[in-house]
Amino acid sequence: MIIDGMSHDRFFKLRSNLKAVINDDIPENQKKADRFWKVRPFMDRVLKGCHLQAQPECVSIDEQMIPFTGACPFRQYVQLKPNPVGMKNFVLASPGGIVLDFEVYQGAKTLSLQVEDSEGLGLGALVIKRLCGTLHAGTKVYCDRFFTPIPAVDFMLEKQVYLTGTVMKNWVSKAMEKLPSDKTLKQQGRGASATVARADGKLCVVKWYDNKPVVMLSAIHAEQPKDTCQRWSKIDKKYVIVTCPSIVQEYNAKMGGVDLSDRMMSCYRMSVRTKKWTTRMLMHFTDLALANSWLLYRQDEQENGTPRKATMKFLEFRMEVAQVFLSKNGIPHEDASIADAEEEDVHQLKPG
Repeated sequence: MIIDGMSHDRFFKLRSNLKAVINDDIPENQKKADRFWKVRPFMDRVLKGCHLQAQPECVSIDEQMIPFTGACPFRQYVQLKPNPVGMKNFVLASPGGIVLDFEVYQGAKTLSLQVEDSEGLGLGALVIKRLCGTLHAGTKVYCDRFFTPIPAVDFMLEKQVYLTGTVMKNWVSKAMEKLPSDKTLKQQGRGASATVARADGKLCVVKWYDNKPVVMLSAIHAEQPKDTCQRWSKIDKKYVIVTCPSIVQEYNAKMGGVDLSDRMMSCYRMSVRTKKWTTRMLMHFTDLALANSWLLYRQDEQENGTPRKATMKFLEFRMEVAQVFLSKNGIPHEDASIADAEEEDVHQLKPG
């Protein structure tokens, strides 16, 4: 498709000169305050589109990596991520994978300037205050243990935003003293759990023993009502039924939004072998916008009762978007080209 639209040299010339701003138009104080000033207008445009989406009752917060191994002053390494090296992006997403807000990390100091009463707060709490600042009352937020320090949970509770997530044991040390030890829960068997509530009844900590102990904190969920879930047993080499607290079920059901968005982008990520971090970020947020757009399109098709077979796959959707942009620059749409070719063949077959 691109080959038909432009030459190899033109494509790489355009890519090498791709910019979101004119450098001389940006004041020096803005360059010092914002390390991403070179791509800020494009990021803000994508962010504006994210902010326009309807807010669901449940959302999740997680880290997202912008893969990049070149030289970059704010490059991070996050262990256990599929792409551990690159720029770190904190993302707020719906359970269906639609990105609603994001903040690319450029230092805790910069982040602290964006939130009120930031003194003494760690990075996790700063991220929570920044991304949850626009959520309406009654929203339930799910996140991992990096984002559940008690000050952040209490602050959000005042805003009637309820956090649930795994938690570091040293953040709830008093609750851990009241809960059974790991050894005791292990003796009770897989699926054993216990809970303890704070004196004001607004927070509870649940400890559940699966393959290993899991400690969770919530301002909205608790241990009850319990249910069962399927878990893999290494000893029996099959799935077994395990008792599961309500807090764990809700967390597992609502936490995967950011991972789903990541998975969508990784399917057809724009392959860019470049030493420029700006190019990598422009491509990443283009991928993010495309993933969001397709998920919204699929959601609309489902609501309209469109059969699944008639709904465009993600790759088809991306190709269609590319065709539209190429058509605007004088390159005919693929369907139109085929129709013209067929019409020409018909004329050639007519006698005389």
